[in-house]
Amino acid sequence: MIDPRAIIHPTARIGDAVSIGPWSIIDEGVALGDHCEVASHVILKGPTTVGRHNRFFPFASVGEGTPARSYDGEPTRLVIGDHNVFREGVTVHRGTVQDRGETTIGSHNLFMAYVHIAHDCVVGDHCVFANNASISGHVQVGDWANLGGYAGIPQYRSIGAHAMVAGMSLVLKDVPAFVTVAGHPAVAVSLNVEGLRRRGFSEAAITGLKQAFRTLYQSHLRIEQALEHIEAMPDPEGHLGQLSASVRASRQGIVRPRRFREPGD
Repeated sequence: MIDPRAIIHPTARIGDAVSIGPWSIIDEGVALGDHCEVASHVILKGPTTVGRHNRFFPFASVGEGTPARSYDGEPTRLVIGDHNVFREGVTVHRGTVQDRGETTIGSHNLFMAYVHIAHDCVVGDHCVFANNASISGHVQVGDWANLGGYAGIPQYRSIGAHAMVAGMSLVLKDVPAFVTVAGHPAVAVSLNVEGLRRRGFSEAAITGLKQAFRTLYQSHLRIEQALEHIEAMPDPEGHLGQLSASVRASRQGIVRPRRFREPGD
């Protein structure tokens, strides 16, 4: 199942039932798990560890060193989980020693054509990145997040679990869990209700999150006051705690609704 025209470094480790197409390069330091599918013209560079059942489409470049000026060729890593799909032209860079030394991608993610994952990023599980969505270095993306086409995320931002970033959005602040943002720059527009329903959230859970969203964004309370109200609400499934924790963990401040002003501004 390995085309004779593929170029595989002698030290690369290839799992069972792997297929590799013509003119693909599996370079030094790559470990490719069982049942992976590598199409033609794919480049996998290392140190990179790839789990099971991953698919790489033509012209994907995965595991290359970052062009960041701070990077000086150190042997940093890329770690990829299971059941991911990397469509045409996707680029994923390894970490830098100035940060984690590792870029990490979870499992069951879909990266559509020409998506870019930069150095030291952490992407969770079950995420969807539509065509040309890009995340810069040191970005964290939670489980089940969805980034629309051409969405741009600058360095050190975070996208919470179950969040939705609309296509063409520029996200300058952190996005809390469960929140939909849109615009240039992006603002908070709603709870990601449709996404939550698709994932089987109960109507009671969605109702509680809607109330929390209104408290956070429409009550005109300061952030700390809003979080105290949210944390006092009944939370049998733990979703409100997840929302609150994502806001408290923010390093850049969270996205706001349009024309929001803190009391006293």
